[in-house]
Amino acid sequence: MSEIATNDSLQIATFGSGCFWCTEAVFQQVDGVAKVESGYSGGKVKNPTYREVCSGLTGHAEVIQLTYDPAKVSFEELLEIFWGTHDPTTLNRQGADEGTQYRSVIFYHNAEQKKLSEEYKKKLDASGAFNNPIVTEITPFTNFYKAEDYHQNYYNLNGSAPYCSFVIKPKMDKFKKVFADKLKK
Repeated sequence: MSEIATNDSLQIATFGSGCFWCTEAVFQQVDGVAKVESGYSGGKVKNPTYREVCSGLTGHAEVIQLTYDPAKVSFEELLEIFWGTHDPTTLNRQGADEGTQYRSVIFYHNAEQKKLSEEYKKKLDASGAFNNPIVTEITPFTNFYKAEDYHQNYYNLNGSAPYCSFVIKPKMDKFKKVFADKLKK
């Protein structure tokens, strides 16, 4: 299990919103995010491999765990980016990626993250921001297993790969337009 050493000013958030390559690429660009790791959370198998998680039998979701400075980016702003960069209304699916490992999920690390996540989800549902109800799970954090090294920093290292060109790049272009004020300078 991966433990991230933080000083008093840094906090941790864990989000699943489909393929972790996409989610990692987005949050790496956010001002105030110091570190992003791709991995697995929420399952029952210790130290799962990518192949095991992809089977859908371990119970894990593909997630990113990020370390952030709340003086630069609040948890509420991270939630805004989380919900604004994937479809939280599709159960166990994002685009062509299908299975419980691609579910929309927030693994909260404390009571404040739980409260803020639940309030934001309720507000989004009430606003009609999405045509269908939000199915994002909000569940307590229990574990995080860092994915294999070849999954880390994937988009930055493999930007010309077909999946990156056709799936991640358009998402990144949209993200940079919508959240321009949140980008690292």
